[in-house]
Amino acid sequence: MNQQTINVPQPKPQMRSWILLLCLIAAASLTCRKAVERPGAAPNLQQEKWRAGVASAVITPEQSMWMAGYAARTKPSEGKVHDLRAKVLALEDDRGTRLVIVTVDLIGIPRPLRDWLERQVYRHHKLPPESLLLNASHTHCGPVIRETKYSIYGNSFYGLSPEQIQRSEQYVEALQEKLLQLIGQAVEKLTPSLLSYSHARAGFAMNRRLETEQGYRIRPNPDGPVDHDVPVLRVDSPDGELRAVLFAYACHNTTLSFYKFCGDYAGFAQQYIEEAHPGTTALFVAGCGGDQNPYPRGGERSLEYCQHHGRALANAVEAALLWRARPIRGPIRSVLETVTLDFAGPPSRRQLQQQAESDDKYDRRHAQVLLEELEQTGKIRITYPYLVQVVQFGNDMTIVALAGEVVVDYSLRLKAELAGPPSAGMIGASAAGPPVWVAGYSNDVFGYVPSLRILQEGGYEGGGAMRYTNLPGPWAPSIEKRIVDKVHKLVNKARAPLETRQ
Repeated sequence: MNQQTINVPQPKPQMRSWILLLCLIAAASLTCRKAVERPGAAPNLQQEKWRAGVASAVITPEQSMWMAGYAARTKPSEGKVHDLRAKVLALEDDRGTRLVIVTVDLIGIPRPLRDWLERQVYRHHKLPPESLLLNASHTHCGPVIRETKYSIYGNSFYGLSPEQIQRSEQYVEALQEKLLQLIGQAVEKLTPSLLSYSHARAGFAMNRRLETEQGYRIRPNPDGPVDHDVPVLRVDSPDGELRAVLFAYACHNTTLSFYKFCGDYAGFAQQYIEEAHPGTTALFVAGCGGDQNPYPRGGERSLEYCQHHGRALANAVEAALLWRARPIRGPIRSVLETVTLDFAGPPSRRQLQQQAESDDKYDRRHAQVLLEELEQTGKIRITYPYLVQVVQFGNDMTIVALAGEVVVDYSLRLKAELAGPPSAGMIGASAAGPPVWVAGYSNDVFGYVPSLRILQEGGYEGGGAMRYTNLPGPWAPSIEKRIVDKVHKLVNKARAPLETRQ
């Protein structure tokens, strides 16, 4: 068979140059895209410089202690599933402004602990109060933390012995010092870093307020409002090494109810993330999960459920790390203020005296607390100084940190109201504006913070849980408006141009 020679026209020299240039551009584009989308890779984005430092320490009690969260417990702790931890993420923008985020595997943050730490970090590190953000995971498998003589997380409501009270006091004193030391370590470790944001979803949280013939009860309510978002702030070194992951979820840490110390699902999620990324510190931030429970929960398989929930949350974080992350730029602008919340009219002395004779020990103790306050001060408090904190990262992200056990209505409302227009410099800006991250259980955890809807509906979160606190309760109908108005005021202040801020 004869072969024929086919003459293929060759491109001219100028055309060859153009073809080569287009090939190089296409190859570079593909390389950049893969760098961003590669699993576990740091985003290949031009960002202004940050410095970040992380520190972590075990805060598991060294001896048996009474456990917080469930009044029905009848004995102190019996060992642990894994260690409870405190972690610190310190950030510094290119202007030298710092933000320190402290997370703890504990039931809450007592206000006196916040006040003490606030004074000490200013004294040792010149960090102003608005630059310190504390958040508790709200695990119900941690130790009782003494706040006052009578409090929701204090001693009298648990009926502790003098020995257990002393252990609680000693634990908090040691905890304060350890947190101060951790903050110092994180600040000392500040090194050049890149910050970026992504998010995913986890589905095990379910609304727990179900309307029944007896009113609203804590039961699974698959039709109730939820917030399944899992926001993720990643911290990378300049060469692409993942250093820290800050993530959140709006759900109670109440899968477990036994007598072993454990961080519940949030503790397992942090453990799984750190195992998957050696050398990385994972920090959990509790969202507005006051009326959310992890389901399934409790029973003989509770630890298994807890591990599954932790894995689900860790998987959500892993999914977020695969996403095309948005760069987070500075400067940091933090504001922290109190807003006065009103209680409904306090009970009379006669009403309290009658309640003090109740067969229900919690109603009885609550009345005794308020009677003692009445004797000592001549009145029962009618207001509460509520902490609201806002942290703004340039034009790229807003964090709202609310005190107390905040219900999910606040997260859903604030994210809808505060969402701004897309930022021109953000990847995916056409799809959504800069993210708004709403945290609960921050800086002062004293009891439930209901929305107006839940307050009117009643039930445990709507006012019933007040009997486990030293607060008179319930709240006045103005509670939601006061908090939301303050958040808007602080967000406007934090987002204002630098030259107009006072």
